[in-house]
Amino acid sequence: MAGVWYTYIMANPASTVLYIGVTGDLARRVAEHKSRCGTGFTATYNATALVFYGEHSSPQDAIGREKQLKGWRRERKIALIRDANPDMRDLSLEW
Repeated sequence: MAGVWYTYIMANPASTVLYIGVTGDLARRVAEHKSRCGTGFTATYNATALVFYGEHSSPQDAIGREKQLKGWRRERKIALIRDANPDMRDLSLEW
């Protein structure tokens, strides 16, 4: 499967709830989170701001990174986000 794959973090900036996911189409997936379709985690916790993403060359690499991030303590995840996005702004607003 050629192309770019993404590991991404969505957040509710008011409460800093975090959601970590993987996708091959970041714009589409973020739009799904923002529309809160379904009854999933992001809809329940209003995690609609894209605060971090990384690009990978294969789905296996993206899934590996997702698992790594999910294994981190919350403080380390926040530090990763703030290193790349100090204000935890919604990166998708730039699209």
